[in-house]
Amino acid sequence: MRPTDVNRSPLFYVGDKYKLINEIKQYFPADIRHFVEPFVGGGSVYLNVDAEDYYLNDINKDVVGLHVMLNSYVGRETEFFDRVWEIVDAYGLSCSAREDKVPEALKAEFVKTYFAEYNREAFLRLRNDYNTAHRDNYLMLYVLLIYGFNRMIRFNSRGNYNLPVGNVDFNSNTVEALNSYFYVNASKQTSWHAIDFEDFLNGLNLSQRDLVYLDPPYLITFSEYNKLWNENSERRLLALLDNLSRRMIRFAISNVSHYKGKVNATFLEWSRQYNVHSIKSNYISYHDNTIKNFNEVLVTNF
Repeated sequence: MRPTDVNRSPLFYVGDKYKLINEIKQYFPADIRHFVEPFVGGGSVYLNVDAEDYYLNDINKDVVGLHVMLNSYVGRETEFFDRVWEIVDAYGLSCSAREDKVPEALKAEFVKTYFAEYNREAFLRLRNDYNTAHRDNYLMLYVLLIYGFNRMIRFNSRGNYNLPVGNVDFNSNTVEALNSYFYVNASKQTSWHAIDFEDFLNGLNLSQRDLVYLDPPYLITFSEYNKLWNENSERRLLALLDNLSRRMIRFAISNVSHYKGKVNATFLEWSRQYNVHSIKSNYISYHDNTIKNFNEVLVTNF
């Protein structure tokens, strides 16, 4: 299946760049040899950028594991969906992409949350089986992701996936995103990594024909992803970008300079030496699914 005008990641990251990619991409150069993402996340950016090849990294090994698993089914899409349907049917989850099996009485009683009510027990059985016996099964994790709350990836201190059921199921939008992902990746040369951003970038042999795009955790906002980020991380990253610029390697970095009265003074001061482009953002917090008053920017050195 051919992709849509904008290819959305089938990982459905909250706050990813799916809705902003065309705005961001207008600042990218037309000629890119290596497209490099140290914080690839769901992958909505690389999916919509043309380059000769792609070096993709995320510190979250499960995010990378999901991408690697999905890429392994490129050219075997029918097999992928057959295996997903086996899991869905084995646990009795709803699947509106195939049929609407939620009873009308349940829809009437739980008008806005009927998917969660219908799938809760099945989801908990799947989650328990995954945590106790199938921790390395990324296909099972992907199904949990699709049916889980806000479609997030979260584990507790014991390493168990611990999100509750979400109010969504495996729908036609999910199938469309997956088909687009498979189609686009069939023609992309990707290399996947799950290490610290500094080790990742220092291990690449980059040139002036390459582009490094970065969407790091935002220092002054709150989300699960941002818990691993602090002032030292921010300064390490900015120093690394200065080094790239001295070597005439192109970069573009997304960040938030102002958020709910907070100011990222470190980033603001650093950005003055480069080109700053204001971006109409769609950042959404896991703890509060509303768009907040803040300023997102894209900073480039070209």
